[in-house]
Amino acid sequence: MLTIQRFYFLSAPEDGSKTDWAGRGEGSVRIEHDGDIVRFYESGHFALQSAQPSQTIPFSNVYRWSFFADRVSLHHERRGADAAVWLFDLVTSDNDGDVLISDQAHVCVDDLYAARLTIDSDGFHLDWTITGPRKNERLHYRYLAASTTSEQS
Repeated sequence: MLTIQRFYFLSAPEDGSKTDWAGRGEGSVRIEHDGDIVRFYESGHFALQSAQPSQTIPFSNVYRWSFFADRVSLHHERRGADAAVWLFDLVTSDNDGDVLISDQAHVCVDDLYAARLTIDSDGFHLDWTITGPRKNERLHYRYLAASTTSEQS
């Protein structure tokens, strides 16, 4: 995780979604490491599929990964460490030690957020599902280490 430097993601609304939030993003990751905590400072651009070809939206996020013996907790720190939002704990899948799944979904108003993290030799994949009255979204993030030369989704 400490070697991650960049990421790509695809956003795809599925049947029943009312968001039309389809598109592709990419960016860089700056890592801060302090004991059992790793922070990802992410910045990049997102291109909406329905927008003009050259139109992109800049974004930034901060994610805090806290490592414990039996789980990894993920927090969103976009508004600062003191206002961090717990998203979920990721635990080992019963079948595969290289796969972590959210122990329970994160509830945000009427929406549920869950994820599956798959580790590989170049970094990891983080697949999100977001469901709710207006949402049925799938996000596929691909985090890559510094030495990786291609996206390899």
